Amino acid sequence: MRILSLRLIIALIVGVTLVSLASSWYQVQAEKDALRRDLERKAETFGESFAVNAESYLQAGDKPGLEEMIQRFSNRDHLLGIGVYDRDFFPLATTLDLSASLRGTPQALTEAIASNRPVSSSMRLHFKRIYLLAAPLHAVDKSIAGGMVIIYDTAYIRAEIFRVWSRVFIHIAGQVLVIVAITLLIVRWSLAGPIARAAQWMKTVRTGRHAIQPPAKDLDFLQPLTREVAPLAESMRQARAAAEIEARLRNTNESLWTAQRLADHVRTKLNGSGLFVVSNREPYIHNRQGGVVTVTVPASGLVTAIEPILCACNGTWVAQGSGNADAETVDSHDRLQVPPDDPRYTLRRVWLSKEEEEGYYYGFANEGLWPLCHMAHTRPVFRASDWEYYNKVNARFADALVEEMANEEHPVVLIQDYHFALLPRMVKDRMPHARVAIFWHIPWPNPESFSICPWQQELLDGLLGADLIGFHVQAHCNNFLSTVDRVLEARVDWEHFSVKRKDHWSSVLPFPISVEFLETAEAPAKNNAAEERSALIAELGIEASFLGVGVDRVDYTKGIIERFQAVEAFLESHPRYQGKFTFIQIGAPSRSHIQRYADFQKEVEAEANRINERFKDGKWRPIVFLNRQHSHQEVRRYYRAAHLCMVTSLHDGMNLVAKEYVAARQDERGVLILSRFTGAARDLRDAIIVNPYDIQASSDAIAQALEMDISEMTDRMRRMRRSVKEHNIYWWAGSLIGELCELRLSRSQAGSFQQN
Repeated sequence: MRILSLRLIIALIVGVTLVSLASSWYQVQAEKDALRRDLERKAETFGESFAVNAESYLQAGDKPGLEEMIQRFSNRDHLLGIGVYDRDFFPLATTLDLSASLRGTPQALTEAIASNRPVSSSMRLHFKRIYLLAAPLHAVDKSIAGGMVIIYDTAYIRAEIFRVWSRVFIHIAGQVLVIVAITLLIVRWSLAGPIARAAQWMKTVRTGRHAIQPPAKDLDFLQPLTREVAPLAESMRQARAAAEIEARLRNTNESLWTAQRLADHVRTKLNGSGLFVVSNREPYIHNRQGGVVTVTVPASGLVTAIEPILCACNGTWVAQGSGNADAETVDSHDRLQVPPDDPRYTLRRVWLSKEEEEGYYYGFANEGLWPLCHMAHTRPVFRASDWEYYNKVNARFADALVEEMANEEHPVVLIQDYHFALLPRMVKDRMPHARVAIFWHIPWPNPESFSICPWQQELLDGLLGADLIGFHVQAHCNNFLSTVDRVLEARVDWEHFSVKRKDHWSSVLPFPISVEFLETAEAPAKNNAAEERSALIAELGIEASFLGVGVDRVDYTKGIIERFQAVEAFLESHPRYQGKFTFIQIGAPSRSHIQRYADFQKEVEAEANRINERFKDGKWRPIVFLNRQHSHQEVRRYYRAAHLCMVTSLHDGMNLVAKEYVAARQDERGVLILSRFTGAARDLRDAIIVNPYDIQASSDAIAQALEMDISEMTDRMRRMRRSVKEHNIYWWAGSLIGELCELRLSRSQAGSFQQN
């Protein structure tokens, strides 16, 4: 439409200008001719009067009187000069200007005397345009006694024509501006608006939303297109309805959860209700790099799970804007339609100051709640100022969320993680009709550990504003219920795993999160595991026959140092693997400006260097520490090439690295060594389960993995892959939101928390 408008404007400007110039040219020529005719009349009238007086002076022989008369008449407008000549063309009397400008006898005077009649002509004289009138003078007997010459300066005609053209151009410019403005208004009202509404109609038809056909007046000039689109829209609606019915029927028997099945399942459960997701991290980040705005998608299983649902129901995702170009890409209400290539849902960004982010995120959430919940022997830090920022930011998100849900009759809210423990209560108090769930992605400690927090009552009360509270495993649910039972005045129903507080029931259930299983969507690797292993070894510049891999954020809860010490113990007790086994630790930097994380980074590097210095031989190194961010594609190469993967978290909610490794092993090879303190240990029972604090037991697990029989290895991996495949990330999201949609929101139940 912009290109069309630009072309139309250019065409109008050129057309109006050409027509106006053509019309004005005729007007200017007419004005020029009129000025010339006026000059000719003026010269003729003056010449007749002057000739009568000059002839009387000639007849009387009064030359001084003739000169005096010439000087008297010389000050007329535009008169350049006057001259009187005898019949031999000798000048009897002339003005000074004529004497200076005219040398010799003018040709027109010769013709006038010869023909005995006035002669006039326009000519150029010394770069001046002049009008010359020559006429004969007669004696008493009517014989020719001489002649006269009158010269006018015609420069004023040219100046007047220039002024006329100036007025013409101003007039044309004004006409162009007015016509273009009127045309743009007509285009906007009569063309752009109807076309935009027709385009929106077609978009809603394409995306499967409720499509309302534009008014008939909008489609009058689009009638041929309308006749084709309307039947197509109806056909698409019928086809989509049939597909949804088929999907619902298929869901009852289908075991594998996919993005499409999840979208169909949740759309049915929502039954027209809007879905609103809240997380600290946003699904799309805009950054300006070198004058160009780029968009990136964070590596997150949450985006993988939630986005298909939001696309299916035109939902809203509320998150913190973190990119340096995020503010440039939103509208006046801080909203943005995403995904960028095919907008299907709304991203609402919330802005935090540097001080708010420091106190809420890095302070209370990651220096307080994170170590408190992980029980990894790092002392939690609780500051009153951080708690204030945590309250303030939760309230900021509540305001944004309530604003987005203003027109929803039955909104469904899914809040993510420990950053928003106060948000469920804030939302529920303001919108009791909303269905609210929060999923806690990290562990929940026992009541004694949680009692360290000075604001434990406020956090628990905030969480119990939710209708559904989800954890990864049942043990975390039990810890939460025990904490509530000990800290708050609330009724805990252990039989139904629910809590009643302030006449409101909250269900507390486990939903073990998982990963996307790409067996059917991902193209097979071009190289087998051995070839990929050789390529990686060459790229790293090392020598090795056996590879182990660990993939973690550099976080003190992940057991990285204990893992390195297990490798050291393994090489001590199994010296035949020295020079052959290399462990590759992919460690993404994390929260590095928090002192504990900065210190831990140095500790990991120092431990890797110490072990390498002890054992290294030539190009072989026992540990390769890759301390940078890696893409999913890069990490999957290491997963496919490694003989074993070590996940030795000291305490973890789930730890998806274990499931990612299993999902990546399409060859059904490789061994997973898994900490018993991860949620994944409940699902992946065919891994070698270890206590990461027991260094010797972990080293023995490495030996067991490297020497495991191929058939046993294949059986273990096949069973773990079946578990991940059947309970993938889409199953997790479908279970969580499906459970939330089934909950009854009555506040007056006398018994335990009920379901529809």
